[in-house]
Amino acid sequence: MSMTKITSALVAVAMLSACESNMQNNPKQTIGTVLGGVTGAVVGAQMGKGKGTLVGVALGTLAGAWLGQSIGQSLDDLDKMKMQQTTQNALEHKPVGQTSSWSNPDSGNSGTITPTKTVYEPGRSEPCREYTSTVTIDGQLETITGTACRRPDGTWRTVD
Repeated sequence: MSMTKITSALVAVAMLSACESNMQNNPKQTIGTVLGGVTGAVVGAQMGKGKGTLVGVALGTLAGAWLGQSIGQSLDDLDKMKMQQTTQNALEHKPVGQTSSWSNPDSGNSGTITPTKTVYEPGRSEPCREYTSTVTIDGQLETITGTACRRPDGTWRTVD
């Protein structure tokens, strides 16, 4: 990543931290906003070219922050636990194309995760898996795609 893209991403993170003081009453919302914004900033930085990098970062930050805030605001601890357990199990044990699902009857929220590709990156002994994940909150479906790599301790961590 170039220095311009790194600088742009840091500017976006700084913009998000200013918003954090307005959300101290809801830590789920704050965490979702920050993580979504950072992810959006990184994606935006990869899409923009030249002077468009800053615009890409800004748009990515805003879109990611909005999505992250919505999800963070709406998922309770049991939702997050079920989503994390299902994700870890699917990435570790399910073949490409097999969907695993979770649901919380108390909140009505649910989701799925489907591994879509397994890859071994150069210099890594542990595999990485591309995936598609959905989350349904209050009847609204959100779809997320990403890549996660297995750590030496056996857990999976999302990478950019």
